[in-house]
Amino acid sequence: MADTAWRRAGIVGAGSIGVAFAIVFARAGWRVRLFDPDAQRRAAAPDEIALRLADLTRFALIDESAAQIAARVEIVETLEAAAQDADLVQECAPERVELKRELFVQLDKCTPPQAILASASSFLAVTEFVDASLPGHARCIVAHPGNPPYLVPVVEIVPAPFTSAAATTRAIALYGEAGLMPVRVKKEVAGFIFNRLQGAVLREAYCLVRDGVASVDDIDTVMREGLAPRWSVIGPFETVDLNTRGGIASHAQKMGPSYERMGAERGQHDPWTPDLVAQVEAARRAALPIEHWDARVAWRDRQLMQLARHRKSSLKTDD
Repeated sequence: MADTAWRRAGIVGAGSIGVAFAIVFARAGWRVRLFDPDAQRRAAAPDEIALRLADLTRFALIDESAAQIAARVEIVETLEAAAQDADLVQECAPERVELKRELFVQLDKCTPPQAILASASSFLAVTEFVDASLPGHARCIVAHPGNPPYLVPVVEIVPAPFTSAAATTRAIALYGEAGLMPVRVKKEVAGFIFNRLQGAVLREAYCLVRDGVASVDDIDTVMREGLAPRWSVIGPFETVDLNTRGGIASHAQKMGPSYERMGAERGQHDPWTPDLVAQVEAARRAALPIEHWDARVAWRDRQLMQLARHRKSSLKTDD
């Protein structure tokens, strides 16, 4: 673990995401102040943190004792106390525009001028609750985590058009220091990357149930036993790149028309145009030259074998 003991994080909101972020930063060596306006949530947070740290200890996912990590988290009774001296303030309030707007006005007044002000918003972009009239608008950003972030390390960094490049770069560096995997979203769009991908799957899943194509359990089985193992090793672009000899260009040529028809059935006519396919192919070939394709396919299969072995072992342990 890097020497980050001098880093300070303020967390506003002690719900599931706020508690999870407290664990993320404390695990990385940061000093954390956690605030929630609800006294019951403040009282419950220490036990919830201890419970999650106990599970992380059981699975050997932390390098220190649970007590050492928990000791870095201080529950405070005011927003000002949480924000004081913070390098980064993580807002984890409910997804309500007016509430976030009020919080960012307050945070802008009581934080050090260099502190990053980040929202864990799942769908709302910064420009929906911050505008250029806020003196510190240039340091405001969305940092949308996977849930829970201490197990799902991706965090989407989504600047507004008015967010400074320096603030974006600093946010990416800070979340990286905290052990997360920052992904910079290039433009504001509702749902960002994570929820748009998840939403596409959920929309189709609901439609398949509605149309009598499959049961809820069968759809979950296809995902859990089919798509999920592959996607836990590689993403959708690399999946189809490795599924078709000749790579992603060959896949698009063979399968693109079928996917276009399926999209049109749902009223979404978004064909994979030659220019778009060429853009994706260029990115894949930069990551994996075609002469290394066979070796990467073998690597994928070994990764899936390791996953299958782990799942088999876990089933025996559960029995």
